[in-house]
Amino acid sequence: MSVYLHDIPLKEAQSRLDQTLAAVDLSGLLGVEDIALDENAVGRVLAKTVWAKISSPNYHAAGMDGYAIRSSETAGATLAKPIVLTCGKENTTLQAIYIDTGDPLPDWADTVIPIENVEPLSFDRRVSDDPRQPSAIRIRESATPWHHVRHVGEDLVASQLILPAGHTLRPVDLAAIAAGGHSRLAVARQPRVAIIPTGSELKPIGQPIEKGQIIEFNAIMLAGQVDQWGGLAFRYPIITDDIETIRNRILAVANDYDLILLNAGSSAGAEDYSARVIDSVGQVFVHGVAVRPGHPVILGMVNQGLTGDKLIKPVPIIGVPGYPVSAALTAEIFVEPLLSRWLGRPSTEPISVTAVLTRKVTSPAGDDDYLRVMLGQVGERLLATPLPRGAGLISSLMKADGISVIPSGTQGLPAGEKVEVRLYCSPTELSRTIMAIGSHDLTLDLLAQSLAGYRRKLVSANVGSLGGLLALKRHEAHLAGSHLLDPASGEYNISYIHQYLPEVSIVVVMLVKRDQGLLVQPGNPKAILSLADLARPDITFINRQRGAGTRVLLDYLLEKIAIPIAIVNGYNQEEYTHLAVAAAIASGRADTGLGIAAAAQALGLDFIPLYQEPYHLVIPQEQYEGNLLAPLLQILTELDFRKAVSAMPGYDVSQMGEVVATISANEI
Repeated sequence: MSVYLHDIPLKEAQSRLDQTLAAVDLSGLLGVEDIALDENAVGRVLAKTVWAKISSPNYHAAGMDGYAIRSSETAGATLAKPIVLTCGKENTTLQAIYIDTGDPLPDWADTVIPIENVEPLSFDRRVSDDPRQPSAIRIRESATPWHHVRHVGEDLVASQLILPAGHTLRPVDLAAIAAGGHSRLAVARQPRVAIIPTGSELKPIGQPIEKGQIIEFNAIMLAGQVDQWGGLAFRYPIITDDIETIRNRILAVANDYDLILLNAGSSAGAEDYSARVIDSVGQVFVHGVAVRPGHPVILGMVNQGLTGDKLIKPVPIIGVPGYPVSAALTAEIFVEPLLSRWLGRPSTEPISVTAVLTRKVTSPAGDDDYLRVMLGQVGERLLATPLPRGAGLISSLMKADGISVIPSGTQGLPAGEKVEVRLYCSPTELSRTIMAIGSHDLTLDLLAQSLAGYRRKLVSANVGSLGGLLALKRHEAHLAGSHLLDPASGEYNISYIHQYLPEVSIVVVMLVKRDQGLLVQPGNPKAILSLADLARPDITFINRQRGAGTRVLLDYLLEKIAIPIAIVNGYNQEEYTHLAVAAAIASGRADTGLGIAAAAQALGLDFIPLYQEPYHLVIPQEQYEGNLLAPLLQILTELDFRKAVSAMPGYDVSQMGEVVATISANEI
């Protein structure tokens, strides 16, 4: 097969898709539906331009409660020389009549004078029982024509354009269309999209899984994207890796849908059947696109023809890669533009901003590299922190504030480089984002949850305590979590702040005191009792990364008991969070690691306490005194938050929120 996993440039892949769709007359609207104005019209796309049938308002209407008059009869009225006008029931001699806001203006009147600007005179109950309708009124100011009047067509004029074809309807649009005299609408038929997950290792959501099994969550993500973009998604049950079963499912659903998304099996492995299946029911015209992640995408067509006694219409089919990041990106690149075309609207153009990369990134030279980033405004700069790159990391999709495309031919970008970022969030969210870079602690997750109630978003990047201080030095964070022990003094963080932040005034705030100890498998099968057991050849250790406070503590404690790091089996195996260390032990990749008690509890491990340490928030004074962090500092004083932290094992919150030290730049 000539197109089998031949990576081609994205533009060429899109061009092949366009040509194939044009050949089967699938380049535009799929159809038009006539719906009632109140029939779930919000979010639908207009198939035809809407013109006003009637003017709105269709009569001259009072803009205020007051008296309809002829403006010419008030000429010359002043405070000293008022004019008196007769009023009451409408007749040929009438000079004024009371009307409410929205009432039709009498044919003989051309303006309205507000009720508060007149003096009512005598009342004749034979004329009116309404106290607002006297026999006469006194006016002390001349009126101008058509003042306080909503004239015919002030809002819409008959035959005026209300909304163009291709517009996605909002609630306010429905009101405008109704005001223009319409009760029904012509909207684009919503594309129907079948999502077929494949893979013998997959298990449905909600069912228990065993080793070697994976929860099938791509389909629900893809369906959400389709629905968000205006289509109608239909998820089918999981199919095992069997060519004939997959083929039969495609043929069974093809006539009922406009697009088929076949998820997983798009690569070149022994059980990656998608390309062969699609080729057997139609044609594969692209297999492999030069983008990362997501390069093994398949673009094909279920061809028109007879299958048994059933006629299969031409239906585009996309083989979506199985890794979630690749699947989501494939949908963004190919599915959203296709749905927009079929709905007759322009493809979505997200807001773009310019941001500064906080660290170096590398890219494959021959591919367009889609880099997901977290964003935060620190000072005058908008900063983009790259998220982990693995195609299977669903958490990176959840955390991403936007995506930046590093074009093919570029092998990476240095820290400090400016990049364009397509936003996944509102720009206003960026100004409310707190960037916390440094050591990992589970308390930060609770803090992020509490901050949501204060319209703040906490973004954490786990790079270790030293990495956090360096981020503050580069003005890339609002605060850093740190627990760096100075072995010489036994003091935490202060000496490191003197060393790495000599030009920044700093406030050190206590977050928690926490227990550090050894995490071991349930039941402690290796009978690990202390750090001395790390010298045993049968014990495999999992470490934290260089610069992490936990690693500094480990080195200090090992030196105290004279255990060389060279004999610790696994010392060079590194993870970036306490939970990642716990996961390594729970999965059997290691026997033990140094971490916090809460991480052990979270993954059902046993915990051997060794040491209590303080975990500080290191905050530049400028940020400490600013509005952005005010809610965070307030939360640290709240009893409910302290109770939530105390509920986790190994935490002491007695000093939470206290200022440990204030270090002025000129004192350093």
